[in-house]
Amino acid sequence: MAPRSRHAYLAPAIVTGWLGTLALLGYRIATHRLGANPVATAVNQLGLLGMVLLVASLCATPLKLTLGLTWPLRVRRTLGLLAFFTVLLHFIVYLGADQGWDVIAVLEDVQKRPFISIGCCAFLLLFPLAWTSSKAAVQRLGFALWQRLHRLVYVVAALAALHFYLRVKADHTQPLIYIGVLLAGFAVRVFAARVKGRRRKARLD
Repeated sequence: MAPRSRHAYLAPAIVTGWLGTLALLGYRIATHRLGANPVATAVNQLGLLGMVLLVASLCATPLKLTLGLTWPLRVRRTLGLLAFFTVLLHFIVYLGADQGWDVIAVLEDVQKRPFISIGCCAFLLLFPLAWTSSKAAVQRLGFALWQRLHRLVYVVAALAALHFYLRVKADHTQPLIYIGVLLAGFAVRVFAARVKGRRRKARLD
């Protein structure tokens, strides 16, 4: 029997925390504690939670490259899947509670409001990533193709950040913080790739 990893508790703990957050949101909805516009508040809070999870999943590699931490890589897939399910709930609440399941109204909203069209694009791009997140999908597609496909997550993150920025009407401090974290992570990846390329070239020379 394989020894149990000392980080084995991380993924279950994250899922438990996620479920607890959703339960708390559900309780606040049931007890009418979401303010004057509970639907908008629920949509916004689910969207923010999805953004937090997505950004957290993208921080795993930069944390390894900069601080040598490997444990975030163990929960990256869990964070990514929870981000997908949270965004799915975000959209369902918007479609059902806000738009009354009126798909035509949603399409009109997409045409009229750029932040919604951008958010929908990010949401749709999450589907192939979630669908191919398993180890079986890596084996089926081959690692090289799987890796190219999952680079779409950077496009998703950029669209999600822009969606968040355009959604906020007054103080943009919060979306700018997430944009800054994403840009910092991307810069770390680019720098590490260049260093790796130079080392490989030096060995060949």
